[in-house]
Amino acid sequence: MKHEDYMQRCIDLAHLGSSWVAPNPMVGCVIVNDGQIIGEGYHQRYGEAHAEVNAIAAVKNKEQLVGATVYVNLEPCSHHGKTPPCSDLLVSSQIAEVIIGCRDTNKLVSGKGIEKLLRAGIKVQEGILETECRLLNKRFFNFHEKGRPYVILKWAQTKDGYLDRIRSNEEKGINWISCEETKALVHKWRSQEHGILVGKHTAMNDNPTLTVREFTGRNPIRILIDSQLQVKENINLYSDDAPTIIFNRLKDEKKDNIEWVKIKETSTKTILEELYKRNITSIMVEGGSRTLQYFIIDNVWDEAYVIVGDVLFHEGVKAPLLNRVPSHSHPFGTDTIYYFKRR
Repeated sequence: MKHEDYMQRCIDLAHLGSSWVAPNPMVGCVIVNDGQIIGEGYHQRYGEAHAEVNAIAAVKNKEQLVGATVYVNLEPCSHHGKTPPCSDLLVSSQIAEVIIGCRDTNKLVSGKGIEKLLRAGIKVQEGILETECRLLNKRFFNFHEKGRPYVILKWAQTKDGYLDRIRSNEEKGINWISCEETKALVHKWRSQEHGILVGKHTAMNDNPTLTVREFTGRNPIRILIDSQLQVKENINLYSDDAPTIIFNRLKDEKKDNIEWVKIKETSTKTILEELYKRNITSIMVEGGSRTLQYFIIDNVWDEAYVIVGDVLFHEGVKAPLLNRVPSHSHPFGTDTIYYFKRR
């Protein structure tokens, strides 16, 4: 097998932790001796053992670690966080060579893990499937390089371009546009993001739960923009299903799983800065129209998923406009899903 084959296996293993490791990156590790894989592992859950630790633990005969080659999609850590440094473990295991997909741009690590391996006499090779390895952890790299969460916009619209019907003051509940099959896909998307954000009108009109119910994964942190605290506390976002952050202009308070965060202005800039301080690496913005449009106007989004249902409303709340060509699209049930990238 080639270096690229082993690195692709690292990427495949890393994906298995996609719903559970944030704010950490997804990492897979493969250990090879005499052309045979003797151990492999991945980072399974935030706060638990890293990929290298799990891979070494999987090696039955520890004597085979001496002189072995380790493949890992991201530079091994060199600092004490939730767990000890992986670079120290590789050194003590007498690994001969470490093949790395890409460097860790977190300033706590960046180059320090590689430097520690080299000082110990371990041969290091970088840049194997580097593009694929960076794409795997696009949220992590964006967070550390741009100083803000990775932002994905998501909405469903009718074939004639509406997000919602015109409502009376009393009318509540979701006016479904997408098909039943798409619901499970949306919940999978949610499980891949660290947080999920909506504005007050979506919270009041749709009363969403914003959890992962149709897919196995971790519930994202729920984020509500409610500057004057007009949303009543009996709605689903106040449930104990997941933590909820409420950005507002009135109070700072924490009660059980609810945190009210007082900010001077409910701008995208201020909100993203506050989320960055809280180590939230990615968010999915699910509405409403005005909230989505603010992120588009301020040019602080990275991807957009637009579900077009086989429905016509003829009038209603207009969907946001991206003014760009989708990167790709595909049918899903009776819907069509369009994917956009900011650049």
